[in-house]
Amino acid sequence: MNYQTFQPHIDLQSLVSCYWTLEVPAQPDAQRQRIIPDGCIEMAFILGDDIKRYTSQDEFIIQPRAMVLGQTMEPFYIEPTGYVNTFAIRFHPYGFANLVSVPIKNLANKETPISELFDQNVAIELEQKIIEANDNSERIGIIENFLFNTLNDKTTIDTIVKTTVDTLLLTNGSTSISNILKDNTSQRRQLERKFVKQIGVSPKQLSKVIRLQAALKMLLNHKAENLTDIAYENEYFDQAHFIKDFKEFTGINPKAFLGNENMALSSLFYK
Repeated sequence: MNYQTFQPHIDLQSLVSCYWTLEVPAQPDAQRQRIIPDGCIEMAFILGDDIKRYTSQDEFIIQPRAMVLGQTMEPFYIEPTGYVNTFAIRFHPYGFANLVSVPIKNLANKETPISELFDQNVAIELEQKIIEANDNSERIGIIENFLFNTLNDKTTIDTIVKTTVDTLLLTNGSTSISNILKDNTSQRRQLERKFVKQIGVSPKQLSKVIRLQAALKMLLNHKAENLTDIAYENEYFDQAHFIKDFKEFTGINPKAFLGNENMALSSLFYK
């Protein structure tokens, strides 16, 4: 697997986490890969062969070749049908809401073709340009031009939402929403509504995903002696609490995650 990340233009860094590319040669015995939540929304262009996304054990859909993958709160499986070549934009949790007028909650747990979110002619032209680009540098230039043009005259994200997300990211999800809001219950209800609309999940759900991300990175990079150390380092109540959250978002326990061939792609992303 050839996975690379690229940094966005400085004026887009508040919205875009990174651009990434993935190339995997066609394999006769390609394994299903379990994708786990990361708290981000992604726009992806499939430049290689089709990719299946399983909706049940035996049923699947073919992912759109130019799509937005909304917030997900549970793992799902994908499987390549041949050569994998993907170019994608990973947005910060509040980044994508600045580009569209539809509630972000409508995008959750599914893939949406970009032609349904933007002017159809603009979406078709963008996809064609990405396909015909000579290299990733050219693709980044194309997508950044699209993002700057789309951001014009758009209402930016609410300050309360951005501040909360930034605090959660800064503290790896360990700060409670009550601490962020100073126990202002009326503000909390307002935050809950705006979060679901602009982020696609609740503050508590995003907090849990961000904290799990930090724990996963420690696990994959062997930065702790055991699971108890990882649990306490990331301010879980105890090891059992950590394992419970881990299984909720990955479907398996931490020890089974390491070396699992179905987790190779997720491990690559997180590591």
